[in-house]
Amino acid sequence: MTKSGKLPLSPTGLPHVAYHTHSDVSGGWLRAATFGAMDGLVSNTALIAGVAASASAHTVVLSGVAGLLAGAFSMALGEYTSVTTANEQIDSEVRVERRSFRKHPQAEKAELAAMLVDMGMTQETAAKATDEIHRDEKRAVNFHLVQELGVDPSEKPSARVAAGSSFVMFAIGAIIPLIPYLLGFESLWAGLACGGIGLLIAGALAARFTSKPVWWAALRQLGFGVIAIAATYAVGTLVGTVTT
Repeated sequence: MTKSGKLPLSPTGLPHVAYHTHSDVSGGWLRAATFGAMDGLVSNTALIAGVAASASAHTVVLSGVAGLLAGAFSMALGEYTSVTTANEQIDSEVRVERRSFRKHPQAEKAELAAMLVDMGMTQETAAKATDEIHRDEKRAVNFHLVQELGVDPSEKPSARVAAGSSFVMFAIGAIIPLIPYLLGFESLWAGLACGGIGLLIAGALAARFTSKPVWWAALRQLGFGVIAIAATYAVGTLVGTVTT
């Protein structure tokens, strides 16, 4: 929509209508949520398998709950710190670019014009476009950074959203293999089955946002989980054998 509330016109004079939409790829929540859910499922299922190999059901539950809380807080704090640091680095680059704009405005214009020519514009068109873009310093700085670094300072991911989604999804993933124990079924196989089903579901849901085949994404996550869980169970069995 234009500022007047009308649809922009296409070269044919007809209103331009977008026939497709895009997912939000810059918000940071999907990556954090997917990572949190997978990590919660794999790490806690593996932890439960390792502990259950040589310990009582009570110890398994305590270890699982401790792993859930420790992992959820660790994931959330890690996400918050990493996203905040990345955003601060972008802010630093914005300041660098802005200083260069004020000290060497003509050089920055020449740089942008050259980039537009490389994109396929004629020299004359690139020069006009550069003049128009540079009328607004903030817009020009953002445009330069998109072209030079591939990041848009106006679309930084939210550290809070990343931390929150990571915490919630890790906790959800981590509690799934504990469900049989919390319901009174002291069965490792039941816990492993819940963990495996959770991995299949999480992989399938992630495919919803990536347009990958659901069966492939689900089996991929299950395969990764099985490797980690089997390795942890083997170590737990070995440790239990040595210490008894």
